[in-house]
Amino acid sequence: MSYDLTKFKKAVEELNIALTEEQYKQYVMYYEMLVEKNKVMNLTGITEFEDVMLKHFVDSLAIVKVMDMSKVSSLIDVGTGAGFPGVPIKIAFPHIDVVLLDSLNKRLLFLDEVINALGLENIKTVHGRSEDIGKNINYREKFDLCTSRAVANMSVLSELCIPFIKVDGVFMAYKAGGSDEELNDAGNAIRILGGKIDNIYKMNLPDSDIERIFAKIVKIKDTPKKFPRKAGTPSKEPLK
Repeated sequence: MSYDLTKFKKAVEELNIALTEEQYKQYVMYYEMLVEKNKVMNLTGITEFEDVMLKHFVDSLAIVKVMDMSKVSSLIDVGTGAGFPGVPIKIAFPHIDVVLLDSLNKRLLFLDEVINALGLENIKTVHGRSEDIGKNINYREKFDLCTSRAVANMSVLSELCIPFIKVDGVFMAYKAGGSDEELNDAGNAIRILGGKIDNIYKMNLPDSDIERIFAKIVKIKDTPKKFPRKAGTPSKEPLK
């Protein structure tokens, strides 16, 4: 089946990302695998081609507006779900070593199929709760960048994500429009975890009225060893 990539290509160009035809083919293959698997497993509520291209792929890539991806060599995507934003970022920036973390193994089995079909290298899936993996010396404070598009309160998300990044690394939270109060309330939790809010960027996705907020957290010191707390605790008792 052939797809009209005009809008997707225009949006990618607006983000100043240069992609080869091979990379565009990888996005199309990813889309096809996503909607096929979605018939038997709940991966996304968005299935129309142009909607997936904009709301999942372009949205994932919009991080370039706030982060120089050429300077990132390692990334962990926490609560990756169907692979967003980790897989679209990996396709566009193959030099980055990527870890896709999720607590649901069947999602990761799907992502393993995607990784193999697209011929992606230096990307792997890790099954587990971020509270547990964040204590693992192989992953704790090992990454230049942590991303998360997971729907969780910013205080909770910070405890799940900041432990993964090195000092001077960045945790970039993808938040929806209208998250201002939540971001303000998370300031102390972020400080406790060794981070500081560097900037809050607001933008509309190219050629749309969909607002995306990027909360950029820079790590200024090591996360205290007691964080993250045991699985389930951050969401039940968010840091204040």
